[in-house]
Amino acid sequence: MKLWGGRFARRARDPFFEGFSESFSVDHRLVHYDLQVNRAYVEALGEAGVLSSAEVRRLVRGLEAIARRVNHSPNWPYGNSAEDVHTWVEGQLGRHAGSLAGKLRTGRSRNDLVATDARLYAKDAARELQRALTHLLESLLTKAREHRDVILPGYTHLQPAQPILFAHYLLAYFEAFSRDISRLEDCRHRADELPLAAGALAGTTFPINRSRLARRLGFKRVAVNSLDATSDRDFVCELLFASALTGIHLSRLAEDLVIYASPAFGYIELADEYSTGSSIMPQKKNPDSLELIRGKAARVLGRLTGILALLKGLPSAYNRDLQEDKTALFDGVDTICASAELMARVLGTLRVNTARMKAAIDQGFLMATDLADELVRRGMPFAQAHKRVGQLVLYCVERGKTFATLSADEARRFIPGWDRTLAAAAQLPERALNRRRAVGGTAPAQVNRQMRFATASLAELKRRLQTNARSMRRWA
Repeated sequence: MKLWGGRFARRARDPFFEGFSESFSVDHRLVHYDLQVNRAYVEALGEAGVLSSAEVRRLVRGLEAIARRVNHSPNWPYGNSAEDVHTWVEGQLGRHAGSLAGKLRTGRSRNDLVATDARLYAKDAARELQRALTHLLESLLTKAREHRDVILPGYTHLQPAQPILFAHYLLAYFEAFSRDISRLEDCRHRADELPLAAGALAGTTFPINRSRLARRLGFKRVAVNSLDATSDRDFVCELLFASALTGIHLSRLAEDLVIYASPAFGYIELADEYSTGSSIMPQKKNPDSLELIRGKAARVLGRLTGILALLKGLPSAYNRDLQEDKTALFDGVDTICASAELMARVLGTLRVNTARMKAAIDQGFLMATDLADELVRRGMPFAQAHKRVGQLVLYCVERGKTFATLSADEARRFIPGWDRTLAAAAQLPERALNRRRAVGGTAPAQVNRQMRFATASLAELKRRLQTNARSMRRWA
């Protein structure tokens, strides 16, 4: 079955082109949205006087029968040769309603239909991504609570920098993924616009009440320009961007954990359930779960780049190129949902080696800044304090010493006023942490404050998602 053909000569189309152009293998995922949109549109046609009440009832019963088949037959898409999901639905409707199914398309095009289906999917997909990220936030917060007193060497340029609480580190990613959730809400808002009854590009000649149709389908707004309504794919790009950026955050966290899990660091150990071995080296325990998360982030970034490149050269109105948007969108959303869920599980089973972290702090001169700050408190300009502490560090490096093994006499060669207070500033990470009491700092009191805020924001997020959640549309 085709939704077109009268214009064409009666000769067989090239099967190769038929296979090349079909999208049913991809867009059959939209079937529930398509059925919902068709039902709403049939009812709108009835309200406009285009269909009689009896015709509306007959078409709705047919659509409901198709929905029951889809719900109860998991293998329903297989073996079908429909051009796309819209063609399949109309063909199936013909089996239930006969020639009446031909009225389904009155005043409507596949152009506005697919745009409507895609927007409904995008709204639900944003919610699914938010739920997956909420689970990840729970894992981060739980791990932070479990290790609220553990001190981690902080790094810049992957070089030892300053001590921070491990909980502070985890909460940094809590902030990043919280921003991702907020971006997804923005994506959902911009997708929340009805294109239906915009026709192919110029609007419909039938008196469809589009505002009522929007409410019936759960849209907040009606698209005000029919040409833009059928060609706009900004919402696809934005959802893919939000997914790609989430993937980048997941990738950075994965990279951190890969480094921290290596024997050279040894700060953490992945559970066996999320590690693999080597086919040749018996001793290996590889962090493949994290490496795959890192790799899949690149895949989603490629999907975003691809859709942007696709849109760049298109003229206005609908073009068949847009068929490719769903492959990119589905894959991007699926990949990030799975990656976020896997990261939540990895974090939930992660083992933390506090002894290795402490040893690294002792070796890395991580309190050098605190030593300089203490000299500043005694009246020395910071530039001078920075230079003297740097000279002291160089002395230690050249002789294989640490601040802890340095004698007072050696220290006084560079810092004449060296005393127990300065030694404590140079040697005690707990002291360094406690001094960082400004809002957002890594002091225990501030990190506890961050955890309280995180707990409250997570509870509010879960409440909001539960209140606003809309399951993937199914008909009984």
